[in-house]
Amino acid sequence: MGLTKTEMFSDLQNEIATLAKAFGHPARVAILQHLFKINSCVCGDLVNEIGLAQPTISQHLKELKNLGLIKGNVEGTSVCYCIDGENWVKMKEVMNQFLDQDISQDHCC
Repeated sequence: MGLTKTEMFSDLQNEIATLAKAFGHPARVAILQHLFKINSCVCGDLVNEIGLAQPTISQHLKELKNLGLIKGNVEGTSVCYCIDGENWVKMKEVMNQFLDQDISQDHCC
């Protein structure tokens, strides 16, 4: 199978698709929900809370961090993660603009 040709799509379409990855796995949704609930978290706490192995949690944290939705600070031998509030607001604006589109009932097949 060929590579996705993202250059064929607009910057906004690529941004929406990238942001949607955050919600593409239930573990990432659970991690985000937990971070919102407690407003910070050490990765080990997530292992206990979510019930997945440490390497799996770390992979999902890395993806969320790459997407810019969370940020982490090193505290001794642990990393403390929290929601990146500024990027979360930006993500909501982009996704709300996309999801707020409506179709008229006259255009249904």
